[in-house]
Amino acid sequence: MNKYRKDFPLFKAIDEHNSTENNGLVYMDTAATAQRPYIVLNAMTHFYSTQNANPLRGLYSLSERATKAYEDARDVVARFVGATDSREIVFTRNTSESLNLVANTWGMENVKEGDEIVISIMEHHSNILPWQFVCEKKNATLKFMYVDKETGEIPESEFEKITPKTKIVSITHVSNVLGTTNPVRKIADIAHKNGAIVVVDGAQSSPHMKIDVHELGADFFCMSGHKLCGPMGIGALWGRYELLDAMPPFLRGGEMIEYVTETGATWADVPHKFEAGTVSAGDAVGMAAAIRYIQSIGLDTIEENDANLAEMLAEGIKKIPHVNIIGGKDGRKRCGIITFTVDGVHPHDIATLLSDENIAIRAGHHCAQPLGAYLGETATARASLYFYNTEQEVEYLLKKLAQIRKWSGFKD
Repeated sequence: MNKYRKDFPLFKAIDEHNSTENNGLVYMDTAATAQRPYIVLNAMTHFYSTQNANPLRGLYSLSERATKAYEDARDVVARFVGATDSREIVFTRNTSESLNLVANTWGMENVKEGDEIVISIMEHHSNILPWQFVCEKKNATLKFMYVDKETGEIPESEFEKITPKTKIVSITHVSNVLGTTNPVRKIADIAHKNGAIVVVDGAQSSPHMKIDVHELGADFFCMSGHKLCGPMGIGALWGRYELLDAMPPFLRGGEMIEYVTETGATWADVPHKFEAGTVSAGDAVGMAAAIRYIQSIGLDTIEENDANLAEMLAEGIKKIPHVNIIGGKDGRKRCGIITFTVDGVHPHDIATLLSDENIAIRAGHHCAQPLGAYLGETATARASLYFYNTEQEVEYLLKKLAQIRKWSGFKD
């Protein structure tokens, strides 16, 4: 997989200066944001250099080319998630905005007093706070499905919390802390039998595995561009057309209208009624370029590489005294995410000490404080791997991780 590192300006510069020991950077924070290859940066530069006009509005040729580039990007995203109609793709800023869009439109329109919304304890805050808001406003109940602390998986008995009272089930496809891949299709089947819709947070899954929203049984699927080598500030919401068509707009302003009078307005068709104002066309083009790039590598190839590296890291950690993996211990089932603690050393200190060794990992609550409270961990350290990481980098992390306690003043 090392051959792909030359596609990234950051890694190309590191590799040309040789070895991690020589001020090179080992980047293991892809679960927060992935690095960007030249092809993405070039696509965005090309758009702003040769197609820069306001899409969807102008009747001159430059604007028409901008519109085509923007809508072509929508087509790429639609095919990427298995959508049958590109109109089912709404461009947003990120997964968080996509989740808020669904909560503030479908949720606020359809959840009534006494209804229930079911999520899991492993959710990112972005998939908790919008539903807390809906439940507060509608006097509904938010219920949590809990995980087995050893395996990091949701026991099937927890699925029984989905009942005829359930209006929405919103579930992460892959946990950003535990790396668990949830059985979304099984959950969706139960939800649909009880008359509920299913919202899937695909921020962590979409960069690492093939996505087919219909096979998942989703009604809405949310994703971010920056997690899959695309630019920050662009994401996408897929939704079943009939649901999107019935939903009110989330934001109001330019371009999302059909006609405005002094006393009212009518809305544009899906998806444009959800894309108010000047759109992030250059970012959409960059996201599409990123999708085409990772598809050229192959999602199966990426998934297998992630599993191999995570297995290597997990097995290595198991051999280091006082270092503890949080959640399931099988690295092949963790989608490239290994979260851990070191006895007696705060995760922030772990991250700082490793940073001194040119290793970039994440430390903190990972925007999943309810999960941390449930597990009894206020903070953890997290290494997240992608296809551009190498076995040598994993070995280097393990070597330095074995010294954390010594550097922190412990004698064992």
